[in-house]
Amino acid sequence: MKRIIILCIHLLYIMSVCAQEPARIETLLSQIRVNNPELAANSFDAEARMLADRMENNLSDPTVSYSHLWGEKNSRETIGELVVSQQFDFPTLYAARSRTNRLKANALAHETDLLRQQILLRAQELCIDLLMYQQQRDLLNERLQQAEMLVAFYKQRLETGDANILETNKTALELLNARTELRNVQVATDKAWSELNAINGNKDWVGGTPAGIADYPLPPLPDEQAFRDEYLATSSALRQLDTERAAAYRQLAVDKQGWLPKLELGYRRNTESKLGFSGIVAGISLPLFSNRHKVKMAEVQWLALGMQRNNVEAKSENELEQLYNEATTLRTAIREYHEALQTGSNLELLRQAIEGGQINVTEYFVEVSVVYQGKQNLLELENKYRKIIARMYMNTL
Repeated sequence: MKRIIILCIHLLYIMSVCAQEPARIETLLSQIRVNNPELAANSFDAEARMLADRMENNLSDPTVSYSHLWGEKNSRETIGELVVSQQFDFPTLYAARSRTNRLKANALAHETDLLRQQILLRAQELCIDLLMYQQQRDLLNERLQQAEMLVAFYKQRLETGDANILETNKTALELLNARTELRNVQVATDKAWSELNAINGNKDWVGGTPAGIADYPLPPLPDEQAFRDEYLATSSALRQLDTERAAAYRQLAVDKQGWLPKLELGYRRNTESKLGFSGIVAGISLPLFSNRHKVKMAEVQWLALGMQRNNVEAKSENELEQLYNEATTLRTAIREYHEALQTGSNLELLRQAIEGGQINVTEYFVEVSVVYQGKQNLLELENKYRKIIARMYMNTL
């Protein structure tokens, strides 16, 4: 019993430690794939649409009719008639519709892929924002500690008469600004987590709520032409339109066969008094009116999907070019900021300089503001770069 209790305590401790560790973005996205309510609803909707397409290829319902007639002069003289019949389309139509339905099912699968990629991309962008908020919080905590030490230092100097009230108030205002920005970052963090939890269906994360998002190095920028070809080849939006256009072409073939007659076969039994007659019923229905304009409508739809596909491809190429150019510019700016911050002013040296009286409060805040603004700009540039790369690789989600 003691061993069981010790084991349970140990497991609870491990779970609590795991829950306090930052989570990898891939781990959170894998859970969202399973828990997202919109994806679950879309799965049922796609299944219903596929079943509706299959229903259109079913046989029509059989008919059964019975007539009982009696003579006007002698009601004992009767005639009974039973007819059982089944109407069906020309046999080649069923095979053509079946091929069309398979293409429609593939188009629905690509539509589902596109929806999943859009949802996971939004979740990935939220994770990237959360990573930036964590980095901003670390930066602001550092700034807060510097401000607190500076406030305490100037309070001592004010008591000894080595500082005036204006300088002391400036340090207090710097402390207030740091605390306010830290609160704002926390509000943004809570908002991002709330939206991410909603995307996960407000279900508990496996292993408990993570302490944050695990950091990862900036992804490299791929070769432009090779990436463009790969993106267009794997685009779910383009594959969906390709499949829909193929299905529309098949539907055109189906509608062209719509002029074929419908057939009817059945059994008929006729009785007059005590005599009975049985036989086969055969019929034909010519679609002189029901198939009007169907072929033209299918042809126009096929042409429209082709133009829509070309339009989406052109927009995708233009968007890729813009994303790649922006990513290239951001990558250059990030490298320049890294170089500038490595060779720039050190915050610890600035603090020692103001405490040693080598610079005044105004000079200190000017230098500190430049350093912190540079670090803040770097975090925002990295955030934008990560989001652009995520958008470029959304087809892999």
